[in-house]
Amino acid sequence: MSDYTLLAVSCIFVNNILLMQYLGNCPFLGVSKRMETAIGMGMAVVFVLVLAGAITWITENLVLKPFGFEYLRTLAFILVIAALVQFVEMFLKKSIPALYAGLGIFLPLITTNCAVMGVCLINIKEEYTFVQTLVSSFTYAIGFGLALVLFAGVRERILLARVPKPLQDTSIGLVGAGMMSLAFFAFKGMA
Repeated sequence: MSDYTLLAVSCIFVNNILLMQYLGNCPFLGVSKRMETAIGMGMAVVFVLVLAGAITWITENLVLKPFGFEYLRTLAFILVIAALVQFVEMFLKKSIPALYAGLGIFLPLITTNCAVMGVCLINIKEEYTFVQTLVSSFTYAIGFGLALVLFAGVRERILLARVPKPLQDTSIGLVGAGMMSLAFFAFKGMA
């Protein structure tokens, strides 16, 4: 297996940013009630995360490190992510208003989504090359989207089930998320 394949499998399954590293739970629970919004959020995160990964790698290696400004990393990364999310928000508002309305408050929350910032910081910490950063960012986002879509399917099925009153809504969502996390934990042996 090539290094890139191992990196991709690791990011999607073994170190899934959402289910194994517990980053980005707010949109996970918020937009996973319907399959359409889960797919839309997954696509938005793929777009933002790949561009954020590329731009933050360039910012880190061509601006911050050469000039000794590593202490500004968090601020610079937040600015990059916020600008990208604004772009996605404007694009969706103009081209796909139904998806824009369906995502609601959770679309701008990508800006403060710790999964996006977390992946950018992981890429820097692991000292990935530019290509490895692109692969990592893309596959972490695919893993995020996969978890969202799987969980949306589970939550749609839960609507048809008889759930005891104390476990309805967010409670059963958290129980389901825990079960999915345990299922993904089985991939840890692949690392």
